[in-house]
Amino acid sequence: MTAVDYHGQTALITGASAGLGAEFARQLAARGCDLVLVARRKDRLEKLAAELRGQHGIEVHVLALDLATGNPGQALIEQLEPLGLHVTSVINNAGFASFGAFHQADPERLRREIAVDVTAVADISRAFIEQLRTAGRGVLVNVASMAAYQPNPRMALYGATKAFVLSLTEALWEESLGTGLRVLALSPGATRTEFFDVVGTDRAAGGTKLASPADVVRTALAALDRRNPPPSVIAGRMNRVMAVLARRLATRRQVIRAVGRLTADQA
Repeated sequence: MTAVDYHGQTALITGASAGLGAEFARQLAARGCDLVLVARRKDRLEKLAAELRGQHGIEVHVLALDLATGNPGQALIEQLEPLGLHVTSVINNAGFASFGAFHQADPERLRREIAVDVTAVADISRAFIEQLRTAGRGVLVNVASMAAYQPNPRMALYGATKAFVLSLTEALWEESLGTGLRVLALSPGATRTEFFDVVGTDRAAGGTKLASPADVVRTALAALDRRNPPPSVIAGRMNRVMAVLARRLATRRQVIRAVGRLTADQA
């Protein structure tokens, strides 16, 4: 495979109103890709769409949708059909987390977290993957997290949802070999976005230095451009080192206890 040519493509991006979603939109627009931006906050999407149309002369469509309700994959298909749009790439970026002891969490917030971080990713991937495979020239990127690589006390549900995303996406990578569709799970560490505003505290970062959204997205697009794109990629050299060390130098019990002590200090 050669580098992805995004000219003439249309990429659908969830969670596009801020953070990594907005950065994916900017970098794909710079590569000539038309866009469908999806999020709840339509005013922010319209502002970003106007910026990208003006800077890059691309087509940008805006769809306001709450991914925690209904069947988001089918809802997006139904909204796109009247527009005559054929999506060739999908970036499942939308997601949020909760911080604190699981037994004290608000059940409704946990339900929405599962709906957005798990159900919507699977539902949207299934709704679009056949047409992505038929197009055979785009990408399917599902945003996981460093939290996918070990259990996360005080972010127990979030870590579990991202482990799901990582496993699902790596399996879809193998299933899509030979179709021309490039599938990738992207695992950022703590990143400078609105993520911690939604969590309710920046202490969930564990005191680590925050990466820039631009660097994280560049990591993903560079991985997709490889001759043999991998099933997953971790953004940030230190994050990659830590993931390897955790697997090779510590037992699972030790890793869980270490993460637990770190988050306990932040609680």
